[in-house]
Amino acid sequence: MPDRLIRLGHSPDPDDAFMFHALADELIPTDGFRFEHVLRDIETLNDWAREGRLEVTAVSVHAYAYLSERYRLLPHGASMGEQYGPMVVVREDARIEPAELPRLRVAIPGVLTSAFLELQLAVGRIADPVIVPFDRILDVVEAGEVDAGLVIHEGQLTYRTQGLRSIIDLGEWWHELTGGLPLPLGANAVRRDLDEGDTMPRLSRILRDSIAYGLEHRQAALAYAEGFGRGLDTGLADRFVGMYVNERTLDYGEDGRAAVAELLRRGHEAGLIDRAPVVDFVED
Repeated sequence: MPDRLIRLGHSPDPDDAFMFHALADELIPTDGFRFEHVLRDIETLNDWAREGRLEVTAVSVHAYAYLSERYRLLPHGASMGEQYGPMVVVREDARIEPAELPRLRVAIPGVLTSAFLELQLAVGRIADPVIVPFDRILDVVEAGEVDAGLVIHEGQLTYRTQGLRSIIDLGEWWHELTGGLPLPLGANAVRRDLDEGDTMPRLSRILRDSIAYGLEHRQAALAYAEGFGRGLDTGLADRFVGMYVNERTLDYGEDGRAAVAELLRRGHEAGLIDRAPVVDFVED
């Protein structure tokens, strides 16, 4: 019997590349599955997940509020900030305070990104955000096409090289707001129509094995991940991957799971999410 095809969606960035290096290069057993890696930006993956297009996919925790009927969260693969995270940057000479952002032109990487939900919880509803691909946000801020930009991925480490400064770090804001919870950002999810008694746990263990392999073979995984880092040298790539692929990625932990529920609860209570989803994890 041929291996079962599983389409695995993830972002073309260093942390996801690090996590799935072992799968992409067939370095671990795959237990009767064959993986097709589908690389797209996170907002595209969020949109596709609303259609149930991929069997396993990276999604924003924010987007999960609208996906919980189609997908369950896997206990591995989370991206979480520990007193750091997405940030809003402006030009060095701009005199802008966070409280002004709701009435300014703010470039964001997508309306379903966790960073956008968190920004609005921090400063208020942004009525007219400017949707920009995540890897162009620094450029449009630098060029003056927008007043500010919400930065995710490796731009968190490189924004200063483009004459920009940060006016709010959402990881620090969330840590103070919640008394120390990690900041939920990305997650991996599995489609509900797969067998939950067999297929889901097996897939979950394979993804955990891939993450563990990268952490145990860090230099090889970093070398692979560098190919996905825009403007990152080896040192910065190592730092960025360390921020978002670590022991927390192997398992959320109780506080990590609590943080997911807390973010979605706050979003619903603030009127930024129109439903209160049940946070449902696969147990492997």
